[in-house]
Amino acid sequence: MKKIFSLSILLAVSLLVAIPSDACTSGIWTGKSTPDGRPLLWKHRDTGELNNRIEFFPAGNGRKYSFLGLVNSPVQDGEVWTGTNEVGFSIMNTASYNLQSEKADFEDQEGAVMYQALGSCKTLKDFEKMLDKMKKPRGVEANFGVIDAEGGAAYYEVNNTEWRKIDVNDPKIAPEGFLIYTNHSYTGRKDEGMGYVRYNTANIITHQAWIRGEQFTPQWIFNNLSRSYYNSLLGIDLNKNPELAPEGWFVDQDFIPRRSTSASIVVKGVKPGENPDKTVMWTILGYPPVGIAVPLQVADGFHQPEGVMKQEGSDNCRLCDEALARRAEVFPLQRGNGKNYFNVRKAQEYRRELAPIEEAYFRKFK
Repeated sequence: MKKIFSLSILLAVSLLVAIPSDACTSGIWTGKSTPDGRPLLWKHRDTGELNNRIEFFPAGNGRKYSFLGLVNSPVQDGEVWTGTNEVGFSIMNTASYNLQSEKADFEDQEGAVMYQALGSCKTLKDFEKMLDKMKKPRGVEANFGVIDAEGGAAYYEVNNTEWRKIDVNDPKIAPEGFLIYTNHSYTGRKDEGMGYVRYNTANIITHQAWIRGEQFTPQWIFNNLSRSYYNSLLGIDLNKNPELAPEGWFVDQDFIPRRSTSASIVVKGVKPGENPDKTVMWTILGYPPVGIAVPLQVADGFHQPEGVMKQEGSDNCRLCDEALARRAEVFPLQRGNGKNYFNVRKAQEYRRELAPIEEAYFRKFK
């Protein structure tokens, strides 16, 4: 019966749709919802470029502040896909597909917007001023998540000509102190956009944890969201019920970690009045179920863990290369529709192997 049920699930989701090249899952938790009163900013990145690494950008050359940023390994100058700067301003984005009112001659400028913001902004108000001053059309259709060292926490739904602020500190908007975003905007066109199943999945996991009184930390986010194999539409969780994939195979559809996932980052900010140097950018490069989280801080400058930085003779970094090699065993099928399937058993085997290493990093850093 279990095999028959598993087969029925595969058939139910076998009508696959194309995955947008930039389709991320994200969240903001204010200090109200965390055990130590410090905010958390999460970006789970889906993209067409799987080779990612970390780059340190010192102040100067048009940058007011130094910052750390997630970049594509074949770097395109002036773009960052998540980051935090020396004054505690942190930003990430998810693509939105229901926000644009008109087309521009150029688009996909979200990375450039975040690069500019990290180099010039200290607070949410600075970011708002920057958006107002930008030349129109902006070339963006995105939700930008932002936290600062003064307690600010908000999403900005931004298109070519307009922006709207969704304040996570507003109890009418986020009564529990957190918000989840995927690939649609709350103020955008109703029932358009993408990522609704992932949105519902992350929302259910987070709200149920909040009801149970669990503590939201970077480690909790990675283990419960970035590595989740729960599908809220099907009502299944492959981590809790591996027998649903008796041969190990399942369809890669609407889980938070997907074939297109290249990194997962949680920025742990500071409380108002604390030194922004205490901001930590916990970073998993590569497919999160088979990757390892490491802590990064802007104050360390160019002296970041060598595994996340560019290697000699290559644009790539070691930790991402290693994670992508493991990922290749999770997604080994290339012929026909094989790319739409993944081996959940192999991913879980690697998770059991790597978990003690990552837990040691969290213990040591604490």
